[in-house]
Amino acid sequence: MGTVKRTFANNLLTSGKIDATDGLSGTIPATNLANASITNVTSFPSSLGGAVSSVASDPPSPSEGQIWFNSTSNVLKQYSLAAGSWATGNNMNTARRAVGGVGTQTEALAFGGFDTANTGATEEYDGTNWTNNPTGLNTARRALGAAGIQTAALAFGGYTTTGTGVTEEYNGSTWTSVNSMITARNGLAGCGIQTSALAFGGSIGPARSSATEEYDGTSWATSPGSLNTARGEIAGVGTQTAGLAFGGDTPGGDSAATEEYNGSAWTSVNSMNTARRALGAAGIQTAALAFGGISPGPTTTGATEEYDGNSWTTSPASLNTARNSPGGAGTQASALAFGGNVPPVSAATEEWTAGLQIQTITVS
Repeated sequence: MGTVKRTFANNLLTSGKIDATDGLSGTIPATNLANASITNVTSFPSSLGGAVSSVASDPPSPSEGQIWFNSTSNVLKQYSLAAGSWATGNNMNTARRAVGGVGTQTEALAFGGFDTANTGATEEYDGTNWTNNPTGLNTARRALGAAGIQTAALAFGGYTTTGTGVTEEYNGSTWTSVNSMITARNGLAGCGIQTSALAFGGSIGPARSSATEEYDGTSWATSPGSLNTARGEIAGVGTQTAGLAFGGDTPGGDSAATEEYNGSAWTSVNSMNTARRALGAAGIQTAALAFGGISPGPTTTGATEEYDGNSWTTSPASLNTARNSPGGAGTQASALAFGGNVPPVSAATEEWTAGLQIQTITVS
């Protein structure tokens, strides 16, 4: 088969294979390799230095992304993400849909939403239980945008009796009304932190919006870049300068469109596998998680997808309770889904954990 190069790929696939577009660089003698794989490597050049360690047995506690050569079995191995799963947690105190959410899996915040009426109810999650905060939002609303963490959150936009631009800051105990958004709307998405947030998409009456606004901790400013696909009931994650927008609804139907924001402009990238609206989200621009929603038409789904900064992969694990309009928090590896509409309106909480496993590296 000739020779194979070394200096390892920057794209190790979840299947354990090496992305052929990156491959290996440097040179390993062809006599050490089978035609179809590198699972029978009989020697490993010392010139690799500290890039890859050679060990007689697999490390007992490897780190994610770690690569090593097992000199006993003569194979290259890695420790990487495997299929994740959802586990049922304790219910919220207030069942609701179209709820705002921020934080991590063990320190999350839920606020706003709708049951039989709009609510301003605020709850904090500690990794096990939800606790009611006696001080709710000053403006009860649903389908609002959210950014921040449990002790420093931002709530903006949403629906009262119409779309609103009302913005509130949370300090860990109370909500304070601050300067409103420039474009009042509902069904929008948000990301970032309390002092550096991003708002995008949503609905203004029957019209879908592509407007993007940035918050600096005091006031909102219109971004020079608008979404390429205007849509409502959209999801988003990331930071003010590295945002990700996905899903939503357009006049033509449910959308799978995905866009990345670089601080000034949106770029369309690979679409989701399942077009849907009113979905939940967690993560960052290069490692996002999408779950739940409505697709196609009126069908509620529990489908879960992972984004790696290039493309979406459908997980074999769906939400235990399929629902639309849930709240979301956390990371791609450790996420939280709460509330939503089954129907009926739900208080269900689920925790997502991405698996990690030792994999043998083969050539693809």
